[in-house]
Amino acid sequence: MVKSMALRLWKTARALYRDEQGADMVEYVLIFAAISLPLLAVIIWFWKDISKWAGGLWENVKTDQSGTPPSSL
Repeated sequence: MVKSMALRLWKTARALYRDEQGADMVEYVLIFAAISLPLLAVIIWFWKDISKWAGGLWENVKTDQSGTPPSSL
C-alpha cells in the first residue's frame, strides 16, 4: 500500500515537473503584476488630484446645457 502510494506520488511529481503550462501561467501573472502594481501605486499616490480633476469634468458636463461637448475635453 505504501509502495503504490509512493509510486503514484512519484508519477504525479514527474508529470508536474514536465508540464510547461504552469511556467507560462507564472509568466503571465508576473507580466500582469508588473503592469498593474505600478499603475495602482500611481492611482493611490495621486488619488486626490484625480478626484478633483474628475469632479471638475463632471461639473462641466452637468452645467453644459447647450448640448455641445465641454471645451476642456
